[in-house]
Amino acid sequence: MTITRAEICAVACADSFADAGAAIASPFGTIPSIGARLARLTTAPDLLMSDGEAMLLSETPALGEESTGTVEGWLPYNKVLDLLTGGKRRVMMGASQVDRFGNQNISRIGDWAQPKVQLIGVRGAPGNSVNHTTNYWIPNHSTKIFVESVDLVAGVGHDRAKQVGAKYHDVQVVVTDLAVLDFQGPDGSMRLRSVHPGVSVDEVREKTGFELAAGDVAETRSPTDEELSLIRDRIDPKGLRDKEVPS
Repeated sequence: MTITRAEICAVACADSFADAGAAIASPFGTIPSIGARLARLTTAPDLLMSDGEAMLLSETPALGEESTGTVEGWLPYNKVLDLLTGGKRRVMMGASQVDRFGNQNISRIGDWAQPKVQLIGVRGAPGNSVNHTTNYWIPNHSTKIFVESVDLVAGVGHDRAKQVGAKYHDVQVVVTDLAVLDFQGPDGSMRLRSVHPGVSVDEVREKTGFELAAGDVAETRSPTDEELSLIRDRIDPKGLRDKEVPS
């Protein structure tokens, strides 16, 4: 049975939710959404899922079918903020830029006075990154995204968190279409933890705009038969994952 790159990425994202406990999952993107659902059905049964608006769902719906799930609770926006500041939220965000310490930019590219590209703004990234576990998903690993220095800090990295004593800061991993990276390098810098099947360490380094710490680099694990069945038959039967990470 052929396992696709998208399915490898989904399992890596699921692993980032495995220790979440009773927290609200906020995955951004198709692959992280599959990962959160997969974790809830396997390693993180207490993970809370929402319809993306204001309802908590008792079931784990397939992608695109959130409106058909059975509602078990109301989650208005002010309650989301309570969960956020209390550390009871688990986010996997995207990044337009990210540096070696996990500082993330989703606001603008270029000079402050005259940016080349205006993006969505810092949004909730600062609060997320200093109040609860925050991880990142990058569907296109490249030197444009993995940069020496971000143009603006939206999500707070390990170096800045250490400077200000952000005791609840917890940025753990970055999952990409090529690899899984963590922050176990010197002084909390980014380290290459694993490469996906068919990807070389050199390829990841060539597409990263700074020197990556690396020890014994493993191969990212493949899904179990149970996980593969859940992804294909229950979570993403329409195959939306392959649109975000083509085979």
